[in-house]
Formats: sequence, C-alpha cells, structure tokens
Amino acid sequence: MIFLKYIATLGFIGYLPFAPGTFGTLAAVIFMVILKPSLPLHIGLTVFFIIAGIVSSNKAEELFRQKDSRHIVIDEFAGYMASLLFLPLSWGYIIAAFVLFRFFDILKPPPLRRLEDVFNGGFGIMADDIGAAVYTNLVLQL
Repeated sequence: MIFLKYIATLGFIGYLPFAPGTFGTLAAVIFMVILKPSLPLHIGLTVFFIIAGIVSSNKAEELFRQKDSRHIVIDEFAGYMASLLFLPLSWGYIIAAFVLFRFFDILKPPPLRRLEDVFNGGFGIMADDIGAAVYTNLVLQL
C-alpha cells in the first residue's frame, strides 16, 4: 500500500512545498530527455504509466483521505509523456509540450474540468491530465 503511494507521489516530488504538479511534469521531461525512447517504447511506457497512475493514485487518494490530493503527481508525469506521443523528441517540442501541458492542466478548459467529477478515484485523477495531453498533442501536431 505504501509502495503505491510512493508511485503516486513520485517519491518526494509530490511533497514539495510548492508546485508539485509542475515538478512532476519536469521529472517526466528529464525522463524523456535522458531516455529518448523509440516510438514503440514511448507508447509502451506511456500506457504503463497511465495504468500505474490509475492504480496508485486510486490507493493514494484513499490513504490521503483527500480527493485528488496535490501530493499525487503521477498524473502529470503520465500526461506529459502522452502529450509527446507521435512527435519528434527535439528540444522545441519537449519545451513546447511542457508549457502547453502545464497550461491546459492548470486551466482545464472544457470539458477537462468535468472529467474529475464524472470519473472517481484513480481514473478521475488521471482523466483530466490525459485530456490536457490530448489538447497539447493536437496543438503541437497542427
């Protein structure tokens, strides 16, 4: 159980006193820059982190006794990874995806804000970030 909480918070990152979501996204940036995965690996890792995020954040939400606790940042990590799918992993796209993903994740334009209300638990926590990733990816694809 504690292991799932550790995954959901990305270790210490979720406990940072300010902007843990931004630092969770930054951890994904660093991960992608270091790994530079091929497309099949990128897809596989994104799916893995989305599933791990759903499972771990569901349990972490129970343990924190708070809906979508600010300490849960696996959703930002997985969302950022999804935002880069099918894009070149060049510095321009990596930085633009970071800025756009944080913009859409914080602003939560329609219908993203409703996703947390429509879905419960880990799926709800992950849903708005995956939506922000889709918005980010669409903008960058255009």
